[in-house]
Amino acid sequence: MNAPVSKETTHAVLRVTAGLMLWQHGAQKLLGMFGATAVESWIAWPRGIAGLIEFFLPILIILGVRTRWVAFILTGHFAVVYWWRHFFARDMEFWPIVNGGELAILYCAIFLFLWTTGNGKFSLDHMVPGPGRDE
Repeated sequence: MNAPVSKETTHAVLRVTAGLMLWQHGAQKLLGMFGATAVESWIAWPRGIAGLIEFFLPILIILGVRTRWVAFILTGHFAVVYWWRHFFARDMEFWPIVNGGELAILYCAIFLFLWTTGNGKFSLDHMVPGPGRDE
């Protein structure tokens, strides 16, 4: 059966959508956008560092630049976020819907997928010839 939309298109939609959604979390933390209070210092631990990661790395994901490397970092970031800020911080509550960690797990899974598949055809790395392309 021929799919009406290619795998490359849906891959790009997932990559760009995940990047845009995550960028909003970074913008909340760093800039106080979308009704949030910004951190006092961008290098404050842990919220400021998380804000830097969640603000700048999604831009690379959206553009498709070094997607595997960036997704590797984000996969680790969200694994730590889940275990540290949701599982252990909430008395080791097992169910993510109860401990508030479902979004962290979802991001972790999406970026694990992008880490293993690369950025796809619709990305800057794919469009720019030369060494170091992240396919």
